[in-house]
Amino acid sequence: MLAPVAGQPADRRRELTLAACIIGSSLAFIDATVVIVALPTIEADLGLGLSGQQWVFLSYSLALASLYLVAGSIGDRFGRRGAFAAGAAGFAFASVLAGAAPNGETLIAARALQGIAGAFLTTNSLALIRSVYGDDAGRAIGLWTAFTSIATIAGPPAGGAIVQWTSWRWIFFLNLPLAALTVVLAQAGRCEERRAVRVGRLDLPGAGLAAIGFGSLTYGLVEGAERGFGEYWWAFALAAAALAGFVLVERRVAEPMLPFALFRRGNLAAANLETFLVYGAIYGFFVYVALHIQTLGFSPFETGLVLAPPSLVLVALATRFGALADRHGPRLYLTAGPLLIGAGCLLTLPIESRGDFWVAGTASLAVFSLGLAMLVAPITAAALKSAPAELAGVASGVNATVSRLGSLTSVAVIGLVVSLVYSARTDADAEPLTTGLEGDALAASISGFRAGMLVAAGLAFAGAAVGALAISNREARGPKATPEPAPAGS
Repeated sequence: MLAPVAGQPADRRRELTLAACIIGSSLAFIDATVVIVALPTIEADLGLGLSGQQWVFLSYSLALASLYLVAGSIGDRFGRRGAFAAGAAGFAFASVLAGAAPNGETLIAARALQGIAGAFLTTNSLALIRSVYGDDAGRAIGLWTAFTSIATIAGPPAGGAIVQWTSWRWIFFLNLPLAALTVVLAQAGRCEERRAVRVGRLDLPGAGLAAIGFGSLTYGLVEGAERGFGEYWWAFALAAAALAGFVLVERRVAEPMLPFALFRRGNLAAANLETFLVYGAIYGFFVYVALHIQTLGFSPFETGLVLAPPSLVLVALATRFGALADRHGPRLYLTAGPLLIGAGCLLTLPIESRGDFWVAGTASLAVFSLGLAMLVAPITAAALKSAPAELAGVASGVNATVSRLGSLTSVAVIGLVVSLVYSARTDADAEPLTTGLEGDALAASISGFRAGMLVAAGLAFAGAAVGALAISNREARGPKATPEPAPAGS
């Protein structure tokens, strides 16, 4: 346990720790979204193609999804503050590598390293706040949520401005002073911390098999769409073998990364299934709408601005919908929210030009934003409240992991659908959803985008069905211990 810093009151050290956790987590959350508006510019500079653009996004999400649980376990075992500071330092190193990347391969590798470091930042920030503040952690976590949400909202517009008026490389270089400040504040805030309630052996085989399984599956989907699935049969075989091995390992180890017994609880299993489906729709919407409207002539900065309203509505209304779900039960909100998200996806279908966006796009964002605000707090609470108190942290990690896996899988699958529809409608050499498309190539790209949004809507509607049929208000209103919230941005 680290000794307190001499000469500073305990409250001051806790505030410094909280500030470090907010800034460090904001780094991870911003980099999950800021790169979306930069993708077309990066593609034009490095010649990534559609699959390369997907991997710039997917490599980060894949690393996060694979390592949330193991990063938290390492923090519990070896010290949360040290793991958190190491995550910030690693994030800075990966950001330098990303900003200086001479080609797409280097950038994708750097994004994966950012995801690894981001997993240590997000999981250990909440654990560190809880261990430092103890019984007073509620208000601190509320501040953490508010400030990280504001940072997430500011990310796309700020990123768009940076890309448009300087260089896309600066969206990564600007992480360096923030990462340095995070480490300084974390060390300045050293104080007494509560020991972890539950510390077990690290499930490294489980973490490795999960990463291999989901990574090879995603790789097969993305690259198969680009070059033909026959060449990538081995990726799907490897995914099946790794995921089967993961299930066997998790059933046999004493401290599994993913305790399957948790899923015997009705709401926890249903809420995580719905999380996988609906977060897939959410990220599919954000990624491909951002690409589509830039194909139609929006600048990166304009794209960041027009995609900000959903986050603003989320900050304004999420707490209110969370309270309503606590009072009345979550089933209504976990049914209506995904229905609205699906409807928002469908409302993008008429967008064929820049002018179309101001009618259909505005309606789409309004409906989508309301559905998002209605969903997020109730689904997180439903996923966590069903877990026993001693497994609240595990349930939090599971829900964060499932949301990431849903997002990366849907981005890959929707990209596959876009590519297949585009290839069927044109023989142009250009990639779909890239700037500068004209004539038949643009029409084929629009058709591919529409097919992708139909997939996103289908995921949302499937999530709504899970909410309507499998979520129990009685179980949700039962007496439960207050859970640890899942990392934001999931």
